[in-house]
Amino acid sequence: MYLVFTTNDFPWLTIIVVFPISAGSLMLFLPHRGNKVNKWYTICICILELLLTTYAFCYNFKMDDPLIQLSEDYKWINFFDFYWRLGIDGLSIGTILLTGFITTLATLAAFPVTRDSRLFHFLMLAMYSGQIGSFSSRDILLFFIMWELELIPVYLLLSMWGGKKRLYSATKFILYTAGSSIFLLIGVLGISLYGSNEPTLNLELLANQAYPVTLEILFYIGFLIAFAVKLPIIPLHTWLPDTHGEAHYSTCMLLAGILLKMGAYGLVRINMELLPHAHSMFSPWLMVVGTIQIIYAASTSPGQRNLKKRIAYSSVSHMGFIIIGIGSITDPGLNGAILQIISHGFIGAALFFLAGTSYDRIRLVYLDEMGGMAISIPKIFTMFTILSMASLALPGMSGFVAELIVFFGIITSQKYFLISKILIIFVMAIGMILTPIYLLSMSRQMFYGYKLINAKNFSFFDSGPRELFLSISILLPIIGIGIYPDFVLSLASDKVESILSNYFYG
Repeated sequence: MYLVFTTNDFPWLTIIVVFPISAGSLMLFLPHRGNKVNKWYTICICILELLLTTYAFCYNFKMDDPLIQLSEDYKWINFFDFYWRLGIDGLSIGTILLTGFITTLATLAAFPVTRDSRLFHFLMLAMYSGQIGSFSSRDILLFFIMWELELIPVYLLLSMWGGKKRLYSATKFILYTAGSSIFLLIGVLGISLYGSNEPTLNLELLANQAYPVTLEILFYIGFLIAFAVKLPIIPLHTWLPDTHGEAHYSTCMLLAGILLKMGAYGLVRINMELLPHAHSMFSPWLMVVGTIQIIYAASTSPGQRNLKKRIAYSSVSHMGFIIIGIGSITDPGLNGAILQIISHGFIGAALFFLAGTSYDRIRLVYLDEMGGMAISIPKIFTMFTILSMASLALPGMSGFVAELIVFFGIITSQKYFLISKILIIFVMAIGMILTPIYLLSMSRQMFYGYKLINAKNFSFFDSGPRELFLSISILLPIIGIGIYPDFVLSLASDKVESILSNYFYG
């Protein structure tokens, strides 16, 4: 039995992908009104899944091996030659562990949800399976199926448990994401059918295939549109503030922590790895767009009255660093982008959780109606302040290290002239100056002054044990990565070198 569980023949990834949605479907047999039973059952599934994932990776994943590990390959549909192919490498291991961690905490954050509790928690578990499936797929069609699997749960979570404009934001979300998925499907079919009589869906084989330049550019644009919506890249970002503004904060944690990272992952996994020549041509444009995005979102954020929309724009701004890191085509740049994916996953989820707990107490979403909360909820105030500092890249926090490594990536890039590098760094620095302005003004409007203290019937209760545990659980990895970033960087460093070996610029 020990040998079975410690060899690569055991289908670890299939179990990890299928377990959440399978166990979640058993909730249909739980009592309809048993809210506590549903919640604890879901949390137990998430914890078990996270422990299973951690165990499988600790005992079976070799960090110094850039090749695919824990690979599984089963024939699925004979007619179409379609395989269930799963595998992980240094690029996907961090995102899978992040998915498990954030989803577990999001289910804990969803304790106040009482309406249709069974369906709510099942949808969260369905998202869990879809996201892990996307990060571990080694078949390009399977990647597309998993990519689509989490759209329906997000739509339902938005339209059923959102705010006053939930139907508008849910419709906007599905139009943007489903519309962009058409480009992804066309790209998947085009790239798999090219150059052979039989379709090739295996990502390893596709990575070694050469394409005519025009065709590669067309494929690249199609994939870029699909991933640009998810990431999001301006001007395809407008669904994000509306979605975050209306979604329940546990859904926001999943959106900010994991969903946006799927776009960045796809950009590296498919655009960079499969289409290196086109990526080399488009990378200067990515650098320009990323730089504009940092400035645009950082300058738009202060004008947002809605608290969650302001945090959403800060997410858009931070995604700019990922785009620049991917566009730099350097070892530090790509490592910095991967570190920023993990770092922002924690920081974004934490800020939305704290925004949601504040809303639970005061039932206000507009910043100009708030003020003076620091006196009555000091624990939430302290956590919000610390995590705002993490978001504005305070040294000692994960965001600082990630952004600093991206800067090194730009400086060391041999692809760009010195003047263009100086210009990009200068504009990025302006964006980093604007970041403290909108984050600190947000804290000031929420927690300082006397507006709510002078209001009638003013009484709040501070953060309870569950909320405090959740906040500290997210804060610890943020500080841990800030102090010792090599823990995350060592996972992906060999894979990054193997991706960059396809380029003339190292």
